[in-house]
This record gives sequence, C-alpha cells and structure tokens, in this order.
Amino acid sequence: MPDTDISTLEAVALEATRSAAVAGYAWVGRNDQDAADGAATSAMRAALADAPGRGTVVIGEGEKDNAPMLFNGEVVGNGNGPDFDIAVDPLEGTSFCAWDLPGSLATIAFAQAGTMWSPEPGFYMDKIVVPPGAKGAVDLDDPPEQTLANVARALGKEVRDLRVVIMDKPRHKDLISRVLQAGASVQTPAGGDVGGSLAVLLPTHDIDLLLGIGGTPEGVMTAAAVRALGGGMVGRLAPQRDEEADAIRAAGMSLDRVYDCEELVAGEAFFVASGVNGGPLLGRPRIGGGTTVVESLLVSKGQIRHITHTTFG
Repeated sequence: MPDTDISTLEAVALEATRSAAVAGYAWVGRNDQDAADGAATSAMRAALADAPGRGTVVIGEGEKDNAPMLFNGEVVGNGNGPDFDIAVDPLEGTSFCAWDLPGSLATIAFAQAGTMWSPEPGFYMDKIVVPPGAKGAVDLDDPPEQTLANVARALGKEVRDLRVVIMDKPRHKDLISRVLQAGASVQTPAGGDVGGSLAVLLPTHDIDLLLGIGGTPEGVMTAAAVRALGGGMVGRLAPQRDEEADAIRAAGMSLDRVYDCEELVAGEAFFVASGVNGGPLLGRPRIGGGTTVVESLLVSKGQIRHITHTTFG
C-alpha cells in the first residue's frame, strides 16, 4: 500500500479501536461479556463504515463462543480508496472487561488486500512468538525444552533467564510444568494472547517468548504486529473439539501444516490496540469533565507509537 493510503487507514484503525474501547469501557465490571462485546463490536463497525476504500473482514472474533462479531466476509468502507484486508477483535479479553481485571484491549489489524490467511473453520492455533533476535530459532515440532534452549542461545541468555508467557488454561498444564522444570520463569495470564505477544515484541517489556494454544483471530492479528516489527512467529491449527477438526479437514486444510508469519500475513500490514480497562500495555479510557482520553498503540513499518488521544465535548 502507498504511504498515503497507510497513513489514512492508520487513522481509521485508531478511530475504530478508540470507539470500541470507549464502548466496552461502559461495561467494565458489569459481569456481562456479551453486552460488552456487542457494544465494542457495534462501535467498531460504525467507525469502519466510512473508511476510505473497501475493507474485507478476513477473520473476525466471536464464532467460537457465539458472541457478537464483525463476521468473516463482511465488507466495510465507502469504496472510495484502496482495497484492504482486516482482522478484528473488538474486545480482546471479554472476561477481563466483565470482571474489571487488567488487560482487556480493542484490537484490529489491516493488510494489503488478499494477503491475510483465513482459517475459516479453525478457531484455535498453537503458536510461538519471539522477538527479532530469535527469529528463525523456533520450530513447533521441537519439545518445549529445545525451544527454550534455542531461544536462549539466539538471545545470548541462559534458559534460567528467560521469561515466558503461557495462558493459564487446563490445556497448558503440562507445558507450564515442563517450562518451569527447564528453569525458565512463566507468566500465566488467564487470557489475552495478543497482549502476551505484544509484550514479547515491545522493548519496554522483558518477555522473551510466548508459547501455547490461543485463538486464530488473535494469531492473525499477532502476525501483523510481528511482521511489522521483524519478529518471529510460527503457528499451526489446534482444534479443541472433534467437530472443529472435522470442519477443518472438510475444508481441505491440514492439521499438520506449520505457518510462519509471512504466510499468515503475506503483505504489508499494521496493528492497532486501545486500552479498555487498563493493564501493563495501555491504560483505561478516562472520561469526565467533557473530555475523553484513550491510550492506543500503533505498530507499523518497524515503529511502535504510543498515542494518547483526547476528545473534547
């Protein structure tokens, strides 16, 4: 995409995540995940409606748990501009928002048209994310102990110095145990693998890699950020139910194929997130006295920009 198109679409993406963050923030601590997700999704859809160009939602969030969503194949924008692909999660960490636990984000990724991978029937993905210094050092077929050794070597560290993010899910019990036994330290958030992946990529955080199974929408959005920053990522579909596995096979897709970052997002891309209820990456919206302040993060072309946007009136 030309630079003029990218800068225009970045502004659209920022408005979309800011709108979703403010709408989701209204539901923080109200114990209603669907209402929070629905509010964020509606606000993001409205913000994208007048986007200059024609955007296609290649991968959206919500199908795996029947939540509201910007659906796969939905077209947004006014048609007066470039075509582009979108991956969305209007409210990453819906349970965090509902219970007012830190870490909920409104997220979106844009890429050149036709360059985002779409695993339509696959909801879950096993993935490894590493910073640029360890790009090319990981293989999903390696046991976790070997992965830790390879990443440590690439980063010039000892395994005992590595800090690893693995979501605290029953499916990860053995993985967490093995990583701890190997000597690395483990951070185990209840969810939010996009946030965990960003912590790996951002130099302001001291996380060395992310391991484990998370959502495919989160995987594609993560790949956009990884690509923009020159990090490393590999992923493979990891169905959690027989019905999901059957649907993947019926679609002619392999359960064994490993995708790298450049296959998940094959063209120029950028990623945007805005804070919903605060956390280590971004603060929550601050609303009062006729002003609204939203903190956002823009990852594009090797740059990381923290943006604080204030709306008056």
